[in-house]
Amino acid sequence: MKELNFDIAVIGGGAAGCMAAIRSGALKKRVVLIERNDSIGKKILITGRGRCNLTNTAPIETFIKNFGRRGEFLRSAFFAFFNEDLIEFFRAAGLDTKAERQGRVFPATDSARSVVDTLKRCLSENGVRVIYNARLRDIYPEAGAFRLQTELGESIRSSKVILATGGSSYEATGSTGDGFVLAEKLKHKMVPLEPGLVPLRTKETWVKDLQGLGLENVRISFECGKKKIVSEIGELMFTHFGVSGPLVLDLSSDVLGLAKDPAREVKLFIDLKPAVTAVQIETRLLNAFKQKGKTQFKNVMKDFLPQRLIDVFIKLSDIKPEREACQVTQKERKAIVALFKGLPLTVIGSLPLEEAMVTGGGVSTKDINPRTMESRVVPGLYFAGEIIDGSAASGGYNLQQAFSTGWLAGDSAAKGA
Repeated sequence: MKELNFDIAVIGGGAAGCMAAIRSGALKKRVVLIERNDSIGKKILITGRGRCNLTNTAPIETFIKNFGRRGEFLRSAFFAFFNEDLIEFFRAAGLDTKAERQGRVFPATDSARSVVDTLKRCLSENGVRVIYNARLRDIYPEAGAFRLQTELGESIRSSKVILATGGSSYEATGSTGDGFVLAEKLKHKMVPLEPGLVPLRTKETWVKDLQGLGLENVRISFECGKKKIVSEIGELMFTHFGVSGPLVLDLSSDVLGLAKDPAREVKLFIDLKPAVTAVQIETRLLNAFKQKGKTQFKNVMKDFLPQRLIDVFIKLSDIKPEREACQVTQKERKAIVALFKGLPLTVIGSLPLEEAMVTGGGVSTKDINPRTMESRVVPGLYFAGEIIDGSAASGGYNLQQAFSTGWLAGDSAAKGA
């Protein structure tokens, strides 16, 4: 089989890999993009519930803060190619965007497919050759270049290589952790993998009765010993195994950190009425019970709770649903208020890494030059996207990281080739 020769080989056709290849191609390099699936952008298609939350309008410092201890590593990548650059990139390619609440930026089409189609067109326009259904088996540094072998036996020689294979979440999209194996084989330090942006499992089984119920404008808090994590006001959803939704996903990594000690329980409290105080809730209850004195307790609750939540709420209150409102005692009323301000659950874990939205952990940032994304261990090898250790909350931050590190890796590799 004839050996193929390129200046730059990009492994992985996700957001990071596509941007890296496009940037290198724009700088007139011979670029090949090796994708194990039959199309690019499989994971992009499922982000933002199929709408693709591309980025966020927040400033750089907010992005850096959202990535926690790994945020500072990304400063150079964000300065090189940030949210306004990304928005302009898509605009110039014919895809307009729009900003929504909390600064989340989506394509004006409301379709992730339009993002993938735009990237595919840009790859073609910049002369990038894409090889589909090609799973990389090995990389060999060789005389100042690299030899790449695919499972189908193709042999590719490239001056530079960019690993943008993603993480180990959503395996159906091709993120099976191949890049981690290759990086480790090439002597890079690996930070243990863990799920990020992942739904949580609870001990209480009544959540199954509420499966699919979403709560808006609530606040959640997690407590473990003396440690406490409190969310902003937002959305939560019940599942058959526990809880999900933006509030849960964004705090999941921190919560799982608390849950590592099996001897300590992590309690979750849902504040159903965060905009009002306990005193205000009790006043409203007292007025309702007076006005509807002969009405059954369960029917009065219709004015305060979603219909599907009422039965569970009443069971937790330990008040008989048929009790007349006027018979509810002061002690019981205070117990009801306590439930409104802190509906209790117990966290016992999360869904597995394969079902998380992003992968925490990966190639250690200590082994990567933040100004170029080049490996400090293997010259000529670059990293981009989720393969790099670190993840952030939802809201477009992680996808921007992929585009930013991809652009910087592609730019640096092309200028060094």
